[in-house]
Amino acid sequence: QLQLVESGGDLVQPGESLRLSCVASGSLRWINMGWYRGAPGKRRELVAALGADGRTDHADAVKGRFTISKDNSKNTLYLQMNSLKPEDTAVYYCNTEVCCWPWGQGTQVTVTS
Repeated sequence: QLQLVESGGDLVQPGESLRLSCVASGSLRWINMGWYRGAPGKRRELVAALGADGRTDHADAVKGRFTISKDNSKNTLYLQMNSLKPEDTAVYYCNTEVCCWPWGQGTQVTVTS
């Protein structure tokens, strides 16, 4: 298990972009990772996954707008979020694709006009 620290969330307007970062306490090179989000009254959901082999998968709700990536030299997972919508408002977390290690504190993304 690794410790995970998410950052990059902010208050933005619809259509704007954000890049979230998740720094791990050790190497992510051989681990299938994912970004999750949790909104009030909703179950936490997996929105993007990145396999150790480079395979990516994005939920239908974010496909074409969000992109997951990783920098193994920095032990960091990223989520590039473009064309943000109000329904993307949530706390975003990173974790293993097949859940989970202990959760980090997450990073709040709020999309509102």
